Amino acid sequence: MQFFFSLHPVLQAFLASLLMFLFTSLGAAAVFGSKKMPSSLLTLLTGGAAGIMVAASFFSLLLPALEYESALPSYATVTLGFALGGAFILLSDRILTRTRGRFFSAGEKGEANGERGAKCTLLYFAVLLHNIPEGLAVGVAFAEGAAGAGALLLAFGIAVQNLPEGMCVAFPLRAKGMTPLRSFLFAVGSGAVEVPACLAGVLAAGAVAGLMPWALSFSAGAMIAVVCSELIPECFSGSKALATSGIVLGFCLMMLLDVALS
Repeated sequence: MQFFFSLHPVLQAFLASLLMFLFTSLGAAAVFGSKKMPSSLLTLLTGGAAGIMVAASFFSLLLPALEYESALPSYATVTLGFALGGAFILLSDRILTRTRGRFFSAGEKGEANGERGAKCTLLYFAVLLHNIPEGLAVGVAFAEGAAGAGALLLAFGIAVQNLPEGMCVAFPLRAKGMTPLRSFLFAVGSGAVEVPACLAGVLAAGAVAGLMPWALSFSAGAMIAVVCSELIPECFSGSKALATSGIVLGFCLMMLLDVALS
């Protein structure tokens, strides 16, 4: 551990970002066990993904956003950022529907109108947006002289949270008809963005810190919009009891991890 603390802050942030990326990949790898997964279990897991995203929006994004200073009062910045994030998803939904969701639907059998592709795209970019400010926050922590237990604990906490988040991307994509391998690769890609974001945070800490409340609250709004428009309707199209159980369990898991490791 002493060797890690003796490294340059940029190298420390880079290694921390790789740890976060690794945990996302481990979580996403669970999708390979879903080749013959019954629809009831996929309903439960999709509900769990919704619960994880709701909890992450509040505990990992909105609460930290309120702690940053900005030109406006913190509550005004967070409210505006959240609303902009939701509006971004609504606008993206209309655009993707008109373009038939080609980003994900290409090569997927049985998706003549591209509706599933559009839904997958929304889910993917919502989680990707959520990972960017998390990576920035870790980079800023290492740059601001917290190059010790504080910054490392923050990185480890986010890494552990990334384990269920990797699953919350991969399993809904799998439930919408994507192959296990493609579901895994897209989930891994959503976590890979934390590496450059973390490096950007440590290299430009001053400029990034001023944008953090906007980035965090914007990501929260985007995630909540996707949960309400896509994940919750998707899981409740199956068993109501399983969907509700998944949402509650997912929320509790993410809340426990976030609060215990913060």
